Amino acid sequence: MTDARRLEELTLNSSAPPGQLLYDGWLLRFSPGKAKRARSVNAVYPSRLPLAAKIDHCERVYGERGLPAIFRLSGLTDPPALDTTLAARGYESFSPTLVQVAGVDAAALAGPEVASPALADWFDRVGELRGSPVAHREAHLARLSALPLPMRAVAVAEAGETLATGLAILEDGHVGLFDVVTREAHRGRGHARAVVAALLRWGLGQGASRAYLQVDEGNAPALALYRRFGFETAYRYWYRGRPEEAA
Repeated sequence: MTDARRLEELTLNSSAPPGQLLYDGWLLRFSPGKAKRARSVNAVYPSRLPLAAKIDHCERVYGERGLPAIFRLSGLTDPPALDTTLAARGYESFSPTLVQVAGVDAAALAGPEVASPALADWFDRVGELRGSPVAHREAHLARLSALPLPMRAVAVAEAGETLATGLAILEDGHVGLFDVVTREAHRGRGHARAVVAALLRWGLGQGASRAYLQVDEGNAPALALYRRFGFETAYRYWYRGRPEEAA
């Protein structure tokens, strides 16, 4: 089993935006896109400065950039008191998410081949499925284009219409799965399973023996799908933000 701290590093590396700062053990990220991982404070390493002063600093730095101060927390958060301190300051908890891991089992990966469009085409397909505004799509592309890691984007299409997408990112013998999205009218037809199987086959071919992903805690269909590939929860994270900014 991959150590939870290493898993946290993998998830942070795979979502790294072009702009970020380290501040006394905390990683501050400033992407204006939809992914909260890329526009939040990640308190992952030990720190020394007074907690209240650090929160004040983060609020000021994000405000200067026109972004809400959003904090991503988990059982790995340092210091542990950050969660209750933010709650006392009026920060609400939202978007509970599970980080899941699995061994890559070749026997479970049968399925059709899935097309792999160029990233510059693929990102727009994902944005269209999600209904993302242009600014969020552009931030998504900028973040992925800057990553120094091997990746593979896939998409299922029929008659020129994109039905499902997915992305795999490879690091240190692990393949991470991202942007697994299916058009609502075409769910339940096996497209997501085909996408996941194709991404894991690619990862296996690249030498990955472990896989990881992040999934909304309340997404029962996705959780059921991932269980079929052997995914189990390693740890949980959530966000805290002001009520008007918790999105």
